[in-house]
Amino acid sequence: MNTSTRADRKDFSVPLLRGQRALVTGANSGIGKATAIALGRAGADVVVNYVADRPAAESVVKEIEGFGVRSYAHEADVSQEDQVVGMVSRMVDELGTIDILIANAGLQRDASLTDMSLDSWHKVIEVNLTGQFLCAREAVKEFLRRGVVPEVSRSAGKIICMSSVHQIIPWAGHVNYASSKGGVQMLMATMAQELAPQKIRVNAIGPGAIKTPINRDAWETQQAEADLMTLIPYGRIGVPEDVADAAVVLASDLLDYVIGTTLYVDGGMTLFPGFATGG
Repeated sequence: MNTSTRADRKDFSVPLLRGQRALVTGANSGIGKATAIALGRAGADVVVNYVADRPAAESVVKEIEGFGVRSYAHEADVSQEDQVVGMVSRMVDELGTIDILIANAGLQRDASLTDMSLDSWHKVIEVNLTGQFLCAREAVKEFLRRGVVPEVSRSAGKIICMSSVHQIIPWAGHVNYASSKGGVQMLMATMAQELAPQKIRVNAIGPGAIKTPINRDAWETQQAEADLMTLIPYGRIGVPEDVADAAVVLASDLLDYVIGTTLYVDGGMTLFPGFATGG
């Protein structure tokens, strides 16, 4: 039995992710941007993936470099296999390897069921679900090739799938998005089961209501915010940094024994507050 103490396993005087290399998809805005910056602050070199708005991505790179780590922006559509393969290959060439994947890129194309086009269905599934599969597959190939490097991390690699509270909460008018996130939950759990024996940790984060550009209509006006607050027991809407901080800790060796879990960062939304008074 390993009887080492937590102090034996981690030197708290150094950044949590020092010497590690991370890829964050969809990192030029919102949760992805905050997460990329937080990883850089924690000592990781960071590849900032984006699909549009290179100036915004370069701005994130500049902020990350301010922490004394390496960073660069890479344009790639995560739903396109050749682009994902090229992105990870370049990262290995330029940074030496990949230790952390934050599969964050996602989008919404909302409509009622009867008004939703097949194109809208396919696009959301391709980016939100297939994109995570492709990025994870390529990262895992490198994790397995390299194996565990104890002075860097106790695991061979970490994958964090950015999901949503809507992997378990149905969401009328968003059947494509909710279906994609339900798929992410099972993708994550199945990968975690398959890869744990190879010392690869796979987990997910399920954000609740977070103030990002993708859901501005839900919180921008006073009335919209008041309506949203009825769903959040903790009494505030989250900000991207709430998710980013969770990602840093989940990617670190502090949570080395956490595998196949979704960490909900939601102010209690998944507690189904409508039933607080008996339903």
